[in-house]
Amino acid sequence: MEFIEITENQRQQFNEYITKISEGHIYQLYEWGILKHETGWEPVRYMIYDGDTPRGAISLLKRKIPGLNQYFFYAPRGPVCHPADYQTMDFIWDKIREIAKQQKIAFLKIDPGQTVSNQELHNYLVSRNFKHLKDSENYKEIQPKFVHRLNINKPEDELLAEMASKTRYNIRYAAKKGVKVKQDCNLEDLKEFYRLLEITAERDDFGARSYTYYENMWNYLVSAGFGKLFMAEYDGTNIAGAFALICGNKVWYSYGASDNKLRNKQPNSLVQWEMIKWAKENNCDIYDFGGVSGFADESHPMYGVYRFKKGFGGDVTEFLGEYDLVFSPFFYQLWEKFMPIALKKRAQLLKLFRS
Repeated sequence: MEFIEITENQRQQFNEYITKISEGHIYQLYEWGILKHETGWEPVRYMIYDGDTPRGAISLLKRKIPGLNQYFFYAPRGPVCHPADYQTMDFIWDKIREIAKQQKIAFLKIDPGQTVSNQELHNYLVSRNFKHLKDSENYKEIQPKFVHRLNINKPEDELLAEMASKTRYNIRYAAKKGVKVKQDCNLEDLKEFYRLLEITAERDDFGARSYTYYENMWNYLVSAGFGKLFMAEYDGTNIAGAFALICGNKVWYSYGASDNKLRNKQPNSLVQWEMIKWAKENNCDIYDFGGVSGFADESHPMYGVYRFKKGFGGDVTEFLGEYDLVFSPFFYQLWEKFMPIALKKRAQLLKLFRS
């Protein structure tokens, strides 16, 4: 097998492989690496070939560990290959290990897009010396371990029938009251989305990214056909919006926003329904609503988010979680256990991963 670094000229064939295989993910696309480069990451992509036949692909993000003369690799939802193709994965780990020696890479972090039901993959990774990071007092996952997903490979009337009655009512109510969802958005709409996002961030007490980040999403993902902005209007005023990202047979709801005014018109429900229909039009099978708490605890701060997403039907999906493959035990242990400010550094690293 060959481990070939992908250049700009090979972007199309790299993306074609990612989008055609069922294990593909938006975070492994060539364009996602370009987006992350704008926030300080160094992307590098590889494809694995057996003769002329592609066997796998992996997009790596490289960054310096704060306070140390070492770096780390992160392959979000990677690698992309058949989850039982251990020969290809063994080849990938060996090649990355060689690169790690040359580039002062302390460890590789992965968070496979496989669910906890795939214990065979978990056992394989552990057998290859991956450290499984589990939830603890001082640990928070980078990508959500629990997401809410909807199988949309069924007729629209069946999807509506399987929703909670309140959700179905809200969708119809919004349309009846005159809420319109615009899909042919432009950069002026993007500015309006960001205005709504700042309102939402203040209301729900979370830190919004800069406008430049969403402008880069527009330039690198939306413009390349891997995303779309949906904006809800009422009486000529933008009152809600959301991004949908698409790769292969999956669509992800990403970054929603709404005004404090006219929320009683239920624009968010109608936006979600329009995004689901768009996913169906693009022959997708899965609509991913994004992270949820993982359990129906009404006291949990994310219960309202869970309740909203659950109203559309579908189920909570739990992923395997994060795994670290350590190349430099000394620096990895220094990072994890022995640095006086280890917990503070861990928090900084988490911010880096999410940037």
